[in-house]
Amino acid sequence: MTTQTRTMKTLNFGGSEETVYERSDVPKEKLLETFKDDTIAVLGYGPQGRGQALNLRDNGVNVIIGQREGKTYQQAIEEGWVPGKNLFPVLDAVEKGTVVMNLLSDAFQKEIWPQMKPLLTPGKTLYFSHGFSIVYKDQTHIEAPEGVDVILVAPKGSGFTVRRLFQEGRGINSSFAVYKDASGHAKERTIALGIGIGSGYMYETTFEKEVYSDLFGERGVLMGAIQGLFQAQYEVLRANGHSPSEAFNETVEEATQSLYPLIGEKGMDWMYSNCSTTAMRGALDWWKPFHDASKPVFEQLYQSVRDGTETARSLDRNSQPDYREKLEEELREIRESEIWRTGKTVRQLRPENAGKN
Repeated sequence: MTTQTRTMKTLNFGGSEETVYERSDVPKEKLLETFKDDTIAVLGYGPQGRGQALNLRDNGVNVIIGQREGKTYQQAIEEGWVPGKNLFPVLDAVEKGTVVMNLLSDAFQKEIWPQMKPLLTPGKTLYFSHGFSIVYKDQTHIEAPEGVDVILVAPKGSGFTVRRLFQEGRGINSSFAVYKDASGHAKERTIALGIGIGSGYMYETTFEKEVYSDLFGERGVLMGAIQGLFQAQYEVLRANGHSPSEAFNETVEEATQSLYPLIGEKGMDWMYSNCSTTAMRGALDWWKPFHDASKPVFEQLYQSVRDGTETARSLDRNSQPDYREKLEEELREIRESEIWRTGKTVRQLRPENAGKN
């Protein structure tokens, strides 16, 4: 495994100076020294919990898991966690842990908090990867306990990506924040923990800014808006006589397989300067109408995040007894739509997928 090493530095981001913290700021010896007397209790073995816990374990930190029994519990056992040794019921892990990494679902964090709070005794650290529960405490009733550091490291990607990039010797970018510094060392420990979970570099934020930008982004261009745009363009092409394969290729496949990787590598300015003159002219003419049409929707979305409407909806729906059945209906609508059924066939045609089912 090749490891990239960089250091803390102040960089200019579009005219604003910001400090970034990088892997070499916390070499492995420093990481182990920082947490030599700690038991890191990772609550929840979902994608984030799994990725962060495995990375910490590989880095040599003392980690235990808190997980309810079920399919995910069995996965933890298959991946080397041992019941009674480093795999426990959630509340047992909270009691044993000195650093409690609360990576449970937002709804379950609210549900279990009354039993969890008395176990978070002074001197412990309460860690989140999302500002949701603390920022919207009027809805979750989760308050920072007395004498406890309350911190956050938020990887900018799924738990699967957190794990994969760590295994590749790279590292995901993350934000971090300190909500409450009871120990006087919370920031230093947060940065170390962020490197321990697999961050390549980190930038500082607040709990409020993290949760606002995160909820806004996933409902916007990361997932919600992009699905809406894909669906709309595909429908217009189909309505005008284009075949499913052509509509999908011009909407999704070319974007994800050709253009988006180049934008990620070199930027949209490079993309505009390195396409055909016809494509360039069209993109220059049309980006502003799309901007003007979508910005009011984004403004409405941000307000809905900020005033708590989004969190109230999420907590309400995710707490319903028939939540999973209703969720499956919504997911089935996307999964069985023509665009994504077409996509499944198109992906099979990629050379790297030849011969795979």
